[in-house]
Amino acid sequence: MKTKLFKISDVLQWQSQKEIDPLKLNELTIEGDFSYPFYGQATINNGIISFETLTPNVLNNKDGKPTILIHSNNQNIVYLETPFYLKDGHGATSVLQSDKLNEKNALYIITCIKKVITKKFAYNEKATKIALKNTYIELPVNSSDEIDYTYMEERIRELEEERIRELSAYLSASGLDNYQITASEEQLFSEKPLTKQFSLSELFTSETGDVDLQQKDIDGKGEYFINSGLQNYGIKGKTSRPAKIFAANTITVDFFGNVYFRPFKYKMATHNHVFSLSGSIIKNDKVGLYLVSQMQYFKKIFSYDEMATWNKIKDLKIEIPINKDETINYDYMEKYISIFEKKSIKSVINWKDKIINTTKKII
Repeated sequence: MKTKLFKISDVLQWQSQKEIDPLKLNELTIEGDFSYPFYGQATINNGIISFETLTPNVLNNKDGKPTILIHSNNQNIVYLETPFYLKDGHGATSVLQSDKLNEKNALYIITCIKKVITKKFAYNEKATKIALKNTYIELPVNSSDEIDYTYMEERIRELEEERIRELSAYLSASGLDNYQITASEEQLFSEKPLTKQFSLSELFTSETGDVDLQQKDIDGKGEYFINSGLQNYGIKGKTSRPAKIFAANTITVDFFGNVYFRPFKYKMATHNHVFSLSGSIIKNDKVGLYLVSQMQYFKKIFSYDEMATWNKIKDLKIEIPINKDETINYDYMEKYISIFEKKSIKSVINWKDKIINTTKKII
């Protein structure tokens, strides 16, 4: 494969954009049977903050053309094919299009851009529009030294096929290819169980870390280091620095109210209000995941200005399924999560089969 260096501005064209102050979302909201993604400079959820129905004059990409977004602060890159709203960032997001752009070649181009800008830029050296326009990326070319879009599309298809084969082998080997939901499971899923409200202090014991672990302590060894935040579920890396080790099959809560089940041993920072919940109620991973699902409302209560602590959450209540004798119904929780797992696996299988069938038609 022959390659050549191209300026990003010679490959993609910068588009005008409309940005929105998040504080004005309420006044821009209208009635409608549609909603579009509202993008910000974030690495989680592919940069989508929420889905909104807003007045048409703040909508970008009304025709739903293939589009690439590059965020200057964190060098995050997003591909989309829908209209969208954009959070005000003082022009910090580049909106790029090309008549030759499609999902396949866009994935290839994005990879080539990431390869360069993640090394060239940082938070203190932002990927501004001017800087990006003068950045060179390496792309495949044909015999006429023109960008070989056909090669890029075929290469992405090859990689998809390869990953799908690996996925199929994994699902089969692990027994996850059995995703059929039985009649009894459907019935359980549709019926409301007997429940009872419990305060967290009735179910859990809270513990905190004993060492102020920091980013510099991450060395890729030892146990996982848990901090606050959504990115990577609060996992910052591994550290071998001596510190209190928390048991697997416990739950962590951070000051934003983010709650995660941890099936592994870990250490925690002390300066960011992360604490660990343990208790005999957490029988296994499925029960743990069910309990976490009941605590998702914490995120609506707590924030940077109103931080979650054990003293603040210990009297909060969650609803737990119970048996007729009012003992906790572990069987229901386990089966409920198993059904959700099957539904998730089924969606992955359907996606896999769709890609395979599409590839066969192309070939």
